[in-house]
Amino acid sequence: MTTLFRILAVSGSTRAGSTNSAMLATAQAIAPEGAVVEVYDGLRSLPHFDPDDDRDPLPDAVADLRGQLKEADAVLFCTPEYAGALPGSFKNLLDWAVGSDAMGGKPVAWINVSSSITGAAGAHESLRTVLGYLGTRIVEEACVHIPVPREAIGADGLIGDEAIRDRVRAALTALATR
Repeated sequence: MTTLFRILAVSGSTRAGSTNSAMLATAQAIAPEGAVVEVYDGLRSLPHFDPDDDRDPLPDAVADLRGQLKEADAVLFCTPEYAGALPGSFKNLLDWAVGSDAMGGKPVAWINVSSSITGAAGAHESLRTVLGYLGTRIVEEACVHIPVPREAIGADGLIGDEAIRDRVRAALTALATR
């Protein structure tokens, strides 16, 4: 039996029709041989982080998040930027991750799909800072900026452009081999 490299994909967006979520769904659909991409879908269900609640028994949504993070071989993020930083709900997810050892030493990367002038640089610098606190290993070769216009997303919710897909495959391969 072949062991697959498991990449947990986490979108920082709760928006319907999100280009970030479409990117991760596309990554899931085109994962390279030997890798499987599992998309985390519990962002909306996480309670607001409160250090007083970061003890057993954890809220179910938090226990699920930490379990998925721990079971993954690597984590891939894709997040928009709001007001020059990480979206609140996504930062909340990261705050819940800080209280556990689920990501320590784990390879991580992000795909930046922003087509804005700033390229969501503030969000990704904030993400880099938080990932440092988590003790992760950032795989620089897998951290890519691939602008995705909304019209690039098909009716199936996936990005069909082969040039974009090739860049995503390359990022996934870099993440899976670190």
